[in-house]
Amino acid sequence: MTTPPQSANTAPGPIWALLSPIGRMGREPYWLCFLISWIIFGIALRIWWLSSAETPTPESMISGDYIGTNPLFPVLFFVLQWIELALVVKRLQDIGQSGFLALLIFVPILNVIMLIFLGVVPSQAEPNRHGPMPNSYWRKR
Repeated sequence: MTTPPQSANTAPGPIWALLSPIGRMGREPYWLCFLISWIIFGIALRIWWLSSAETPTPESMISGDYIGTNPLFPVLFFVLQWIELALVVKRLQDIGQSGFLALLIFVPILNVIMLIFLGVVPSQAEPNRHGPMPNSYWRKR
């Protein structure tokens, strides 16, 4: 008696790419999604910079001032952190590691090293328990 092959989504969309920690993600979409999130953060930072009463200097900038000027900034920060965590989890799963290792992105200095490392390590060519190939995931039945 053979078991039928698992169903897979091999063409997930941008919502999956940015928000879901399920599946596998290759290097190119990993960097593209990070670029999108950094652009969003940069736009928010630029709007804050232009809307402040005084022109802040890099020496006088305090993160509390940035967050305190608009109540939506903490929400944006949380969403961007979630996107980063989801990308790192999918990338770890793509190279065959546990997504639990993604918690290391909350360790200063190690997070930058880990983000760059995950961006250059090649994907596993064969299917693993997280998906049949990069940029895919197994569907639950």
